[in-house]
Amino acid sequence: MGRAMDLPSWTITVIGSIAGVCTTVAFLPQVLRVWRMKRADEISLTTFLVFSMGTSIWLIYGLLVASWPIIIANSVTLVLSLTILTLKLKWDRAFAPAPS
Repeated sequence: MGRAMDLPSWTITVIGSIAGVCTTVAFLPQVLRVWRMKRADEISLTTFLVFSMGTSIWLIYGLLVASWPIIIANSVTLVLSLTILTLKLKWDRAFAPAPS
């Protein structure tokens, strides 16, 4: 196959773990910003719904192939993404104009 097959399995796991940490930590500033501002009107609901679905599927895939870096990274990312979705739904309703 490719060169990856020549690498020790721990090296592949470390690479996957580093990638997972990077992509997961990237969500923290967004969660903190939404939390501090108590608003999420600039967040796309469609984007985060699709992203959360994709993250859920990656999590299922990680479980099926028993890849701990994929399982852990996508579990944490899913929690962060669902947190943003929950806050968006909560605060968008709170700031929605009253019907006339």
